[in-house]
Amino acid sequence: MNKKNLFSLIIYGLGEDKQWNNLTANQKLTLRFIIVGIIYYAFAFFEGLLMRIYLANPNLLSFFIDDKHYYAILTAHPLVGIFGGTYSFVLGAFYFVLPFLMKKPLWNIKLAFTSFWLNTIGVFIFWLSGFLSHYSPLYTLYWPLPADFTQFEPIGGIFFILGIALCMVGAIFFVIIVFKTITYTPNGWSKQPSSELLSSALGITALVNIFRKKEKQLVEPVPIGVAAIARGSVDMFLNALVITFTGVLILIYMIAYLFGTNLKHSWIDALLYKNWFWWGLDLIADGLVLIFVAGTWYILVQLITGAKNIFMEKWARALLFVELVVSWFVWSHHLLSDQAQPMFLKLISGQFITAIELVTQGLALFITLVTLWHHRPLKLTPELKFLLGGLTGFALGVAAGIIQADIGMNRILHNTQWIVGPHVHVAILVGLMMTLYAVVYKLFPILTNNISLYSKFLINVHFWLQLFGGVGMGAFMGMAGLLGMLRRTIYHNNEFGVFMWLAAIAGIALFVGFLSFFLNIVLSVGIKGIINVFKKADYTDIKLLPENNI
Repeated sequence: MNKKNLFSLIIYGLGEDKQWNNLTANQKLTLRFIIVGIIYYAFAFFEGLLMRIYLANPNLLSFFIDDKHYYAILTAHPLVGIFGGTYSFVLGAFYFVLPFLMKKPLWNIKLAFTSFWLNTIGVFIFWLSGFLSHYSPLYTLYWPLPADFTQFEPIGGIFFILGIALCMVGAIFFVIIVFKTITYTPNGWSKQPSSELLSSALGITALVNIFRKKEKQLVEPVPIGVAAIARGSVDMFLNALVITFTGVLILIYMIAYLFGTNLKHSWIDALLYKNWFWWGLDLIADGLVLIFVAGTWYILVQLITGAKNIFMEKWARALLFVELVVSWFVWSHHLLSDQAQPMFLKLISGQFITAIELVTQGLALFITLVTLWHHRPLKLTPELKFLLGGLTGFALGVAAGIIQADIGMNRILHNTQWIVGPHVHVAILVGLMMTLYAVVYKLFPILTNNISLYSKFLINVHFWLQLFGGVGMGAFMGMAGLLGMLRRTIYHNNEFGVFMWLAAIAGIALFVGFLSFFLNIVLSVGIKGIINVFKKADYTDIKLLPENNI
C-alpha cells in the first residue's frame, strides 16, 4: 500500500500524473460514466434513506421534508437510481467491454461522449425539477395523474419530462453505437461480414444452431457477452421510443394548459395508456435488466476464470434470444389487480409468460455457477465475491417477483410494501448493484492503468453491508407488506413503525456500505485524478488501452 498521508491520498490518490495523462479516450469515457454513476447512486441512497426514516416516523424529519416533498422524492428516487446510477454504470462499462470483445474501436467515440452528457444533464434536470417544484405523479405516471394540474405545476412537469427526454436520446445514441460497432468495418480493415455479425448478435444464428447437428453448426462470430449487449439494446431502444412518446404526449397537455386549454378529459383512454406505458417501462425492468445482467455474468465469469467458453454456451445464447422475446409479452403482470384489464391478458401475459422468466434467469444463474465450478480453484477476489452476491440477489428477487405474478397472490401483495421490498429492492440493491460493483472492481485497475484500490478492508465492509443491508431492508419491508402496509402511503400513526425502523436500520447499513465504496474510490484515484478524467478527450484516439497495457 502506498504510504501517502490521508490528505495527500484525497487530493492525489495512489496514482501518478503519468498514469492519468496516459489515459485513452475509451478509458476516460468509461471512468466518467462510473464517477457520475457513483454520484447519482449517492443521491439515490441518501433520498432512499430519508424515505425509510420518514415512513418510520414522519415527525423526525418534519423540519426538512413534508408529505408533498416525500412524494416528489418517491417520484425521482427510482429514476435517479435507474438512469443516473445504473445507466451510467452499464453504458460506461459496455462502451469499454464492447470494443474489447470485438477487437475493434467504437464506431463513434465522439457520439459516445455526447450520450454521456445527455444522460448526466438529463438526470440532473428531472431531479432538480422535482426538488424545486415537488412535481410528483410517481414514477408510473399513471393517467391522468401527470396532467392533473390541480396537484402539480405544469412548468415543473415540463422540465421533468425534458430531463427524461435527454436521457432517452442518450440511450438511443448508445444503441446506434452498439450495432454500428458490431457490424462496421474500420478504415483500412478487410470487409467484415456485417450480416453474419448482426445475425449472431440478435440471436438468429443461435436459434438456428439449436435445430442443427453438431457438424453443421453455424459459426458465432460475436462473443456471447456482445450478443447479450446487442439483445438488451433492442429493449433499450423500444423503451426509449415508448417513454419519449409518452413524454411528448404529457408535454402537449402541459403546454396546452399553459396557453389556456385543458385537455385533461380528452384523447386518452386510461387503460390503453397503462398497457402502453407498462409495456415500455417493463422493457427495462424485465427485459433489459435480465438480458444485460445475464450477459454481464457471462463476461465476468470469463474474465475471472479465463475461460474461452462458458458452460452450455449454445443454449445460453438461445436463452438470451428467448428472454428478449419473452420481455415483449410480460407487461401485464403489473396490471393483475386492475379490474378493467382483460382476464386473458392477466393469465397469458401476466402469469404464464412471466413464469418463463424464472426459467431463463434460473438457467443463466445455473450456467454461471457451473462455469465457475469447472474452473476451480478460484481466488475469492472482490469481483468474484460481488458476482456471487449479485447471483444471490437475483435468486431472491426474481423468485419474489414470480410469487407476485400469480393472480391470487397478487390480490394480497399488490400495492403493498412487499412489491418494493423483497422484489424490487432486493433485485436492484443486491442482484443488480452487486453485479455492477463486480464489474467496477474488475475493470478498475484496467481503466486506471494498474492503480490498486486503497483498502481491502473497505471492500469487505462494502460487500457485507450491501448484502445484508439489501436483503434485510427487503425482508422487513416485505413483512410490513404482508401485514397490509401499502406502498406510496404515509402512516402518520406509525402503525408499521417497528418494521420501518428495522428497514431504516438496514438502509443505514446500505448507506455506510456505499460510503465505504465511495471513500475507497476517492482514496485510490484522488480529486486530481477525477479532474484529469474530465479533461478534454482526444476523439481521434482509437486505442482501447495505452501501448504498455495492451
